Amino acid sequence: MQEIKAYGVLNATQAVAPLQITRRDIGVNDVSIDIAFCGVCHSDIHQARNEWGNSLYPMVPGHEIVGLVTKIGAGVKGFKVGDKVGVGCLVDSCRECPDCKEHLEQFCTRPIFTYNSLEKDNKTLAQGGYSTKIVVDQAFVLHIPDNLPLDKTAPLLCAGITTYSPLRHWKAGPGKRVAVIGLGGLGHMAVKIAKAMKAEVTVLSRTLDKKEDALRLGADHVYATNDPKTFEKFVRHFDLIINTVSVKLDWGAYLGLLKRDGTMVLLGVPSDAPELHAFSLIMGRRSLAGSLIGGIKETQEMLDFCGKHNITADIELIPINKINEAYERVLKADVKYRFVIDLATLK
Repeated sequence: MQEIKAYGVLNATQAVAPLQITRRDIGVNDVSIDIAFCGVCHSDIHQARNEWGNSLYPMVPGHEIVGLVTKIGAGVKGFKVGDKVGVGCLVDSCRECPDCKEHLEQFCTRPIFTYNSLEKDNKTLAQGGYSTKIVVDQAFVLHIPDNLPLDKTAPLLCAGITTYSPLRHWKAGPGKRVAVIGLGGLGHMAVKIAKAMKAEVTVLSRTLDKKEDALRLGADHVYATNDPKTFEKFVRHFDLIINTVSVKLDWGAYLGLLKRDGTMVLLGVPSDAPELHAFSLIMGRRSLAGSLIGGIKETQEMLDFCGKHNITADIELIPINKINEAYERVLKADVKYRFVIDLATLK
């Protein structure tokens, strides 16, 4: 076993603070990784503060992990010491259920998340990337394309795949009109990826404060949702709407912007359940759907796609001792567009 420096929480009310954690020794199929950078996801805050009611403590958050391979087990193939690698939201799964067999491990009946999850022994707590090292089974380690810088790539392991997966599944591409609700950590990635897929991209933001940024990121159009004329202009207009926000919205109003057979995909989780009348769906054979990260195969596909198109996240790099300040700024939407922790500041 290895004693590792980390930052985490002991309960729902404590600030994120230094911790010592134990990592397992490397096994036959394991890859040991020196963590260089870890992104800060809004879900880190939800889980650290037990806002979803399922938190396990002590907890080391972080599931947007990138770094270098330092050691491999005897059975590892495809990775070598010195490789640039990533670890996302999953570090294992049952590997036997129908979802796992279809490379959809995110829907596994027994997923093992990178943190706030029990390992396969049902005793050991998985701990995340706010730490200096991690040991992960090779089947859940991802190759980072050589041309992508590690710090700006870290958020792709969650924000990137969370937006890539629905865009791919609902076939965003040439001739398709895609709207992105919200221009935050998820939204800015959705814009970049949808544009690289050659879709026509419209950002729907509450105000036009981020219009210049949205256009810089690749959006073709930007409209304010606090203007009622927006909802008049785009009636039956979009093929696909990617809803990245976690606030309560009038879903019916946004569904009215879809063409017949269009789909709105939910990525954010509002704390209050919005009301929705059936007519919003049945009058245009529209669909309201949800999407959750992606499997390992699709996540590697996403990284390769981003490497091909030189797509990375817009980030603000922080030292680990600024993590609590970063949490508060995330809650105020005061970041463009993802915080990333430099783990050299912990070492």
